[in-house]
Amino acid sequence: MKLHLTAGKIAEITEGTLVTGKKEQIVTSFVTDSRVVTKGDAFIALKGAKFDAREFIPQVLKKGASVIIAEEGVKIPAKTTVTFITVKNPLQALQSLAKYHRLNSTLKVAAITGSNGKSTTKQMLRSICSAAGETIANMGNFNNQFGVPFSLLEIQPKHKYGVFELGASHPGDIDETAALAIPDVAVLTNVSAAHLQFFHDLETVYKTKTEITRHLNYGGTLVYNHDDPLLSRLQMEFKGKSISFGFKPGADLQLLETSLLSFTYKGEAYVFNMKLERYNKLNAAAAIAAAIALGIYMDKIQQGLAAFTPMPMRMERVKKGTACFILDCYNANPASMHNALNILGKEPNSPRIAVLGDMKELGETSKEYHRLVARQVLDNHIDYVFLAGPEMKYAYEKLKTDPSLKVYYSLQPAGWTKELSALVKKGGTCLVKASRSMNFETIFKEI
Repeated sequence: MKLHLTAGKIAEITEGTLVTGKKEQIVTSFVTDSRVVTKGDAFIALKGAKFDAREFIPQVLKKGASVIIAEEGVKIPAKTTVTFITVKNPLQALQSLAKYHRLNSTLKVAAITGSNGKSTTKQMLRSICSAAGETIANMGNFNNQFGVPFSLLEIQPKHKYGVFELGASHPGDIDETAALAIPDVAVLTNVSAAHLQFFHDLETVYKTKTEITRHLNYGGTLVYNHDDPLLSRLQMEFKGKSISFGFKPGADLQLLETSLLSFTYKGEAYVFNMKLERYNKLNAAAAIAAAIALGIYMDKIQQGLAAFTPMPMRMERVKKGTACFILDCYNANPASMHNALNILGKEPNSPRIAVLGDMKELGETSKEYHRLVARQVLDNHIDYVFLAGPEMKYAYEKLKTDPSLKVYYSLQPAGWTKELSALVKKGGTCLVKASRSMNFETIFKEI
C-alpha cells in the first residue's frame, strides 16, 4: 500500500495521537503483515477476534519499521526513535486512511454486491473497464471490512476505473464497506438465501444489500436486477438515477431469449457474439449496465466482455479422461445450487453425476433447503448422486428410496471416492458443488 503522507496528517486522518516522532516525517508505505515489513515501512497493528498484532511490534521494529500505528495503551520502548501513533481502533484507522485515499483519487468507482454472481460480475466489469483504461479491482475474497480498505489503498494515479466487490455476512457489513468505496455506480445482482444463519430472513438480506444505496457518490447511478422479486421494489423505493436489467419486460436493459448474448437498451438492439448460460447473461447484463453508467462506449464494452475469463471453481468446465467436470466449489447457497443442477440436467453427455456437499450458514432453514436439493435432483433427471456433509443427510433421506437413481452418502467424501472414481472413468458429466469450507476441489484432484 503506497501513500505519501506525513505522520501528522496520518494522526489527523485517523483521529490518533502522535506520541513519538516528528509530524513532518514522510510515510510512503503501509504494511499490516509483520512478516513482510521492510525498512522504512509504517506498520498498522490490527486487532482481530483471534489475533493482536501488537504482539509482533518488537519483530517489526527489528526489521526497520519507521512508524507504528497501534491501539491506545500499546507499550512503547523507552528512548525509541520510531514514530508511534496511537488510535482508538486500528481497523477504523485503516478504514479512515482508505476512505481519505479514495476521496483524493480521480478514478470512477463501481461497487458490486448481491447474494450470487457478484464475483463473476466484478470480473466481467473489470475486463470491460480494462478495455477502456487502467483499472484496479479487489482480488479474491478481499471484500470485507479488512479486504476493502486494503484494496482501496492500492489505488494509484494511473487508474481510471475501480471495480470493487462488497460481501456481507451480517447486517451492517455493506454499510461499513460502501462508506469507504463511495461508489459512482452501485450494482445489486440479486437477493437470495445466503448466510441466513446471520440474516434470518430474506427481508434482512434485502435491507443489508441495499445499504449500498446510502453511499452512492453525488450524481451516482444504481444498477439493479429487475427480475429479482425483492430488488424490483427499487423501481419505486429508489429516487436517484438507476439502470435496471433483466429478462422481464420493463427492464431498462432487457435481455432477449436468444442463443447469443443479446439485449435492448434505449430503443437500440445489441448482439454480442458469445454464448452464456442464463444466469451468466444476468451477470453480463449487470456488468454492461454498470459500464454504461461509468460512461464507457458500447464498442469497448463488447471488446472487454469478449476478453473476460471465467474465474476458477465457479462453474468451471474441465475435461478429465472422457468425463466433463463442472467445478463450482467456491461457494454454495440455495440459489446457486438450483442453477447448477438445472445446468447439469441439460447436459447432453450422460450419465449426469451430481457430487454435492453442504451449503453452510443457512441456520434454522438448513434442513428445509437441503431437502429441496433432493427435489431439484429429481426434477433434473440426474443419474447418480454423491452426497457428503452433515447437512446433506437431509437430501439423502429424500433420495435414498427413489429407484430412478443411485445415491451415495457419507459424512466425508472419502466414504465414496472410490466408487465415484470408477464411475467417471466411463465418461459423462459430473457437477462438483459445495460451500467453500467443504474443500470439494480436492475430490477432483483425487479421482
